[in-house]
Amino acid sequence: MLDMSPATTHRYVSALATQGYLERDVSTSRYRLSLGALDLGMTALNATGLCMHAHPELEKLTERTRYTVALGVLDGLEVLLVDQVPGTRRGQRKVGEDVRAGSRLPAHCTSLGKVLLAYLPEDQQMGLVAEMALLKDGPNTITSETALRDQLEDVRHEGLAIDDEELMVASCAIAAPVRDESGDVVAAVGVVVLGGAIELEELMNRFTGQLVTTAERISTRLGWQGEGQ
Repeated sequence: MLDMSPATTHRYVSALATQGYLERDVSTSRYRLSLGALDLGMTALNATGLCMHAHPELEKLTERTRYTVALGVLDGLEVLLVDQVPGTRRGQRKVGEDVRAGSRLPAHCTSLGKVLLAYLPEDQQMGLVAEMALLKDGPNTITSETALRDQLEDVRHEGLAIDDEELMVASCAIAAPVRDESGDVVAAVGVVVLGGAIELEELMNRFTGQLVTTAERISTRLGWQGEGQ
């Protein structure tokens, strides 16, 4: 049906089996979908619903800040960007060209990733952090497990994560948690600034309140009724 040779087809099938999306029936030597494919489908389905509720709020925040606003979910050790509205200020659209919806970023050096890691159950968080290579992507990337866990504790306490040249030079970002009906953090929304347009402190002073409000509005759209409800 795909008009591919048996050898090429076999390579693709073997790769999908290695990634856990297919499994081989030993008795028949045939391949079938595995639970990994089901998880992938559910992730895509959930992301679609999330984006439907979140996108109007992302657009509003981008209009107010004129900086790029992104929405991400945790996928293993990475952040999967499920939606993004590029900023309109000079030089900010570049993030929309280089990093777009569907892109993956390391969780340990992004504000989105740190929000998503911070609200995990402690044993799950420790397990993921232990698996991370903690590579130095920017001048200020955290490369110590202890330092990262300490910062994640601060994020959970303050409800806000920062990236101060951790992912790349002359960039900064802030992010806040998005909750579902049960109160679980299912995503993170953040404002991203490139090219040293403003310093992190100014970004936080000017836009933290608007970012948190946007995260709360998306959470409300997902059914969250607030703390203590």
